[in-house]
Amino acid sequence: MNSEIVMNAVSGARLQCLLDALATFGPGRDSGMNRQALSEEDFQARAWLIAQAQALGCKVWTDACANLFIRRDGREDLPPVMTGSHIDTQPTGGRLDGCYGVMAGLECLHALAEAGVRTRRPIELVVWTNEEGSRFSPGAMGSSAYVDPQRLADYRNNQDADGITVGAALDAHAARFADLPLREKIATHAFVELHIEQGPVLEQAQVPLGVVSGIQGVGWYQVRCKGASAHAGTTPTHMRRDAVLLAMTALGRIDTLADALAGEDKRLTFGRWNVHPNAINTIAGEVTFSIDFRHADPAMLEAFDTRLRDCLPADAELTRLFSHAPTAFDAQVIGVLEAACDATGLPWQPIRSGAFHDAMYLAGHCPTAMLFVPSRDGISHNPLEFTEPTQLHAGARALAWSLVALAEQP
Repeated sequence: MNSEIVMNAVSGARLQCLLDALATFGPGRDSGMNRQALSEEDFQARAWLIAQAQALGCKVWTDACANLFIRRDGREDLPPVMTGSHIDTQPTGGRLDGCYGVMAGLECLHALAEAGVRTRRPIELVVWTNEEGSRFSPGAMGSSAYVDPQRLADYRNNQDADGITVGAALDAHAARFADLPLREKIATHAFVELHIEQGPVLEQAQVPLGVVSGIQGVGWYQVRCKGASAHAGTTPTHMRRDAVLLAMTALGRIDTLADALAGEDKRLTFGRWNVHPNAINTIAGEVTFSIDFRHADPAMLEAFDTRLRDCLPADAELTRLFSHAPTAFDAQVIGVLEAACDATGLPWQPIRSGAFHDAMYLAGHCPTAMLFVPSRDGISHNPLEFTEPTQLHAGARALAWSLVALAEQP
């Protein structure tokens, strides 16, 4: 069977060499990575990747959002099977987040060539632009603009910390890679994304592979509590209106609400804080903080949204910043991934993603699912990010099996 032939041609040593080569573009602190989207380091990495693809006889396209599409032709001109992820990183990122999914996809193309297998459908490796969102907002920019091209007009006006717009960065990419033909969204048979888990579940279970059923939904909010600035030494307690204390009271109530709704599945984070005037000897007159609440059940997200206002002081301002419904992956693609994991002979388990991925948007375009491999200590977005090489190899083998199986479908 072609799936097994290609799976067995996947080389763990070659995969590690590809990861090491990619890590030479934009090295960061402590052996980590700092390869920002559409930066010079990103351009250099893309040029290297394009050369790798062309050496394998693959065709390469780009699009208006600088996504890269690397195609190995099939026996028939049918909608392709896609895989891929991103190669941009956090400013203090690791060598695997996103990068692993792209390099494993490249290794699958090497394995197909080595095995001499030509699948019925084309297989495409995709590099999505600006998934991290660390240089430009929002994250998952390339995949979201691919699925909904109307988003790009708004994205082009967004700026990085130096005032460079997305539009200017995209224009620089177009000039740098002017020889690449442009392509718009096309019909796609399926999309599979391989990724490190970025959490501790698989490692704690001592299971090397995870088949992802979907991605949690999320609600982001900003709360502004208003007090009254006054002198820390001269203002009696009964005359104070301390915005920090108001915020802390609200935090307890919000946490209780999240507990009541989600129990052990609670994912609640108060991540960003601003205190004004933020002086050691002045009572805080205003505190602004953010809320990130995630859950797999849309009813829980709606209930949290409905009841959040009741947890706040009467004059507090509540702003809903962002929301995304839970993503359920395609049952048939999940079935193929389960069979692929079985074919490796290694244990696997179903898992749900708590982090966003490009697959979240691709699920609105074509049948989509994901594979996970463990992350040591659940660490990612950090130079300490690490997955055992044998587990990286196992994930690439499962990916190869699934891509060929999907690409042989009618």
